[in-house]
Amino acid sequence: MKGRIHSRELKLEVCRQIANGDKRPAQVCREHELSASLLMRWRKEYDRRGEAAFTPGPDSEVEALEEKVANLERFCGQLAWENALLKKGLARKPSRSDTP
Repeated sequence: MKGRIHSRELKLEVCRQIANGDKRPAQVCREHELSASLLMRWRKEYDRRGEAAFTPGPDSEVEALEEKVANLERFCGQLAWENALLKKGLARKPSRSDTP
C-alpha cells in the first residue's frame, strides 16, 4: 500500500462520494484500500479548494518558477565561462594576416 500514487480523478471522486453522502468514509477506505488519515487529508484539501483540489497551488508554481530561474542562471553562467575560454583561445592564436 505504501508509495502508491493516486490520480486526481480518483481523489475527487472519493471526496465527492463522501460529500454527497453516497458513501461513508470507512466504506471508501475499504473499497480503495486507503488509510483513514490519507482520506482525511484528501477531504480537507477538497473542503478547502473544492474542484480545484489536488492541482498545484500557488506555492508550488512559485517554487517551480524559482527553480527554472535558477537553472537558467546556471546555464547562463556556463555559457559565459565557455565564451571567456573561447575568447582566450582566440587571443592566443595568431591570425592569418600576421603570417608572412
